[in-house]
Amino acid sequence: MGARRVTLADVAKVVGVSQTTVSLVLSGRGPDLRISEEVQRRVREAAAEMEYRRNRASWEPRGTRTRTIALVSDSVAGSRIAGDMVRGALAASRRHGVTLLLGETEGDPGLERTLIGTMRDHHVDGIVLATVRTRRIGVPGVLADGPAVLLNALPREPSALPSVLPDEVLGGRAAARVLLDAGHVEGIHLIGADPTGGDAPAGGTAAIGRLTGIRRALDEAGVEVESARPCRWWLPECGFAATRDLLGAKRPRALICLDDRLALGAYQALQEAGLTVPDDVSVVSFDDHPIASWLRPGLTTVAFPHHDLGAKAVDLLLAGPERQDAGRADGNGPHYVPMPVRVRGSVAPPR
Repeated sequence: MGARRVTLADVAKVVGVSQTTVSLVLSGRGPDLRISEEVQRRVREAAAEMEYRRNRASWEPRGTRTRTIALVSDSVAGSRIAGDMVRGALAASRRHGVTLLLGETEGDPGLERTLIGTMRDHHVDGIVLATVRTRRIGVPGVLADGPAVLLNALPREPSALPSVLPDEVLGGRAAARVLLDAGHVEGIHLIGADPTGGDAPAGGTAAIGRLTGIRRALDEAGVEVESARPCRWWLPECGFAATRDLLGAKRPRALICLDDRLALGAYQALQEAGLTVPDDVSVVSFDDHPIASWLRPGLTTVAFPHHDLGAKAVDLLLAGPERQDAGRADGNGPHYVPMPVRVRGSVAPPR
């Protein structure tokens, strides 16, 4: 069939019976209403051949709530980040007494549309569309057919759908304040992007928010970033190369790494240069990846609030449109979730 959805009328026309007859057969009520076995067989065969899918919303009573919601993500099984967001969404679902259905698209737009359509066919009370990496996305048109919330994503085009995001700007301020409160007022360097975020990994919005917060906190204190080393990818080897390049030109007092994996590489470059953390160089980072607590000394980092994001999205979805504007300063912006600081041993006053 073409792209148009097959309807009851289409099946009825092919079989030569009424839409009511087709609906009764496909809902399993044919024998009770003495519809002939031959007609039932023809209806079922035509529906299968035409790939007809019943829309539960068309035969369930109007206003019926199924006490189910769905979370559709570009990754579920293969990502720790997605797993933590799912656990948060599950906890909130249990608290609200609803069942959470999960779907993974693997980044395939076609599969995304199919999954959302299938969830709508099952008459879920709402859908959370999530991305593992904070970014702007094209919102599928089918998502507009009922209540929905974007999780860790912003719409590429203007949309009435609410978004739930980590507060990266306040997270950036918090990271800078850790260094300022320890007495660092000079020799601060960035690892991961230039000060504008222009060289950050493509498609992401995290770097821009983090850098905005860092600049604001430092500007208020009259402190400047001495240099920045962009990294195309936020991986340990990139952090290592950027820090080694920095050490070839300057002696830093403190590093702000935009991701914990970059910080892992920075630790290794500092060690190779005979410098210790935090006695020689303080390091602060973002995300609270498991490696942050395993590094020695432990890495002070601003945590990405995966669990709280998932829970907030479900709470918002079930709050209803009349309450979804609460907590948004302009009534139309994203709902932000705080990013807590995990204080460990990588920051000390400058010697």
